Amino acid sequence: MGLDEQLVLVGRVALAAFLGYAIGVERAYRGKDAGDRTFALLALGAAAFVGLGTELYAFSADRVIQGVATGVGFLGAGIIFRAEGGVHGLTTAAASWSAAAVGAMAGAGMYLAAPLVAMLTVVVLELHQVGVLRRLGEPGGDSTRHD
Repeated sequence: MGLDEQLVLVGRVALAAFLGYAIGVERAYRGKDAGDRTFALLALGAAAFVGLGTELYAFSADRVIQGVATGVGFLGAGIIFRAEGGVHGLTTAAASWSAAAVGAMAGAGMYLAAPLVAMLTVVVLELHQVGVLRRLGEPGGDSTRHD
């Protein structure tokens, strides 16, 4: 892998880290333990693995992507916990999986799709803050539940 290809890979990883950070800012703003740095590192790692897989092992890059998805799934499982009143952390775990997918897209060179999916992820996370939409999704319109 030449110097030019390595620089492109570093650019993809940097893009992924930035996009993951942006998703993590929303989680940190909402007071979640997994925040900006965590999400930046998830996206960065996913981009690095997928970038290497697509550049050096294009014939088996699908296995690399599967490995990233599985690994992030295990991390997400560690975020989810049970407590009185229900299960907590599901949204943060799902957001971490989405951030890794955004990182994988950036690592694969999807320069338009990765930022758009990152923005869509933040929109989905923020939709819950719109009172009318929050009440629609909850039984009996109870807007006191938080995830």
